[in-house]
Amino acid sequence: MTTVNTHHSKNYIATTKRSKGLPGLSSWRLCAALSLLSLMQAEPVLAQGNWPTRAIKIINPFPAGGGTDAFARPLAAKLPTELGQQVLIENIGGAGGTLGAGNASRATGDGYTWFMGAVHHTIAETLYRKLSYSLTRDFIPLTVAAYVPSAVVIHPSIPARNIKEFIAIEKKRTGKINYGSAGYGTTHHMNGELFNLITGTKLIHVPYKGAGPLTQALMSGEVDMAFDAMGTAAPNIKSGRLRALAVTTAKRSELLPDVPTLLESGINVDVTTWYGLWAIKGTPKPIMDRMYLATTKVLALPEIKTIWSSLGATAGGQSPAEFEKFIASEIESWGKVVKASGAKVEN
Repeated sequence: MTTVNTHHSKNYIATTKRSKGLPGLSSWRLCAALSLLSLMQAEPVLAQGNWPTRAIKIINPFPAGGGTDAFARPLAAKLPTELGQQVLIENIGGAGGTLGAGNASRATGDGYTWFMGAVHHTIAETLYRKLSYSLTRDFIPLTVAAYVPSAVVIHPSIPARNIKEFIAIEKKRTGKINYGSAGYGTTHHMNGELFNLITGTKLIHVPYKGAGPLTQALMSGEVDMAFDAMGTAAPNIKSGRLRALAVTTAKRSELLPDVPTLLESGINVDVTTWYGLWAIKGTPKPIMDRMYLATTKVLALPEIKTIWSSLGATAGGQSPAEFEKFIASEIESWGKVVKASGAKVEN
C-alpha cells in the first residue's frame, strides 16, 4: 500500500508541475483522476479474486467418444461443485490433436479457457516439422488427470494368441498387416513405430481422426491391430470383438489380469498414455492455484476413482512444477523414438 501511495504522490507532483498555466485544472480534479486510475488498475486483481464469474471451457483436441473425452467429461462434471460455475467441453479434433492445441493456444489467458492435452502433444513437439503453437511456451502445465496403460489389440480375423505368434504371422505377410492410430503423433502411432523398431516388423500405419473412429475401424476389420488405450479397448476385448495380446506398461492391468505385458512377452517396451490439463499462457497464478486445488479435490473423489479404475487408469494430481518436469522428460524420451524411427509429419 505504501508503494502505491508513493507512486501516486509522484504522479500527482509531476502532473501538477505539467498543469501549471492550464485554465480550470484544479488539484481536486487531479486527485479524482488519479483515484479513478487506481481503481482501473485494481480491477484485474479484483476480477482474479472473484474468478470464475461465468462458464469455463476446456478444449479437447480430439473428437467426442475418445480417450481424452473419457476423462475430460467426468472431470468437467464435478468441477462446478468446487468452482461454482459450469465447465464445458469443446471438441476440436484433427491433425493428431495439434489442430485443437493450436486453437487453444490463441485463447486469452484469463482462466476461462483450459486445454486437456495428452502425451501425444509431447510427441508432436519433435514429430511435426512445424506447429502453430509451442507446448512449452504457449501453455502453463497444471497437472496430470490420468495415467492409462495401452493394450496391443488385434481383430479376431488375425489368428494370433500372443505377441510371438503375431510377429511370426507378420513376418510371413510383410507389408500386408497394418495398425491404426488416433492420428499422427499419438501414442497409438508412436507405439507402432517403436514396435517396428524393436521387433523388425513392418506394420503399415493407418491414421484416423481420433480414438472413436479408430475403435470402429478395428471392430470392423478395416485395420488389423492397434495400441489402444485400456479405457476404450477393455470393453471390446471382454466382449470378444477384439483380442488382446499384451499391455504396454511394466505391470499387468487390473482390468485384464490374464493379459501379459510386452516385457513379459520379450519386447522391451514400457510406455503409458496420460492425459493432462494446461492453462493458457498469461493465466494469473491465483487462478492457477484455485484451479489446481479444485482439480485435485475432484481427482480424489471416490466416484472419480471408480470411473478411472473402470477405465484401467490411475489419477495424477502432481504439482504444476512436477508436471512441467514430467513434460520435459516426455518430450526428450519420445523425441528419441521419433528420431530413431525417422517419422516426420509435413504440415
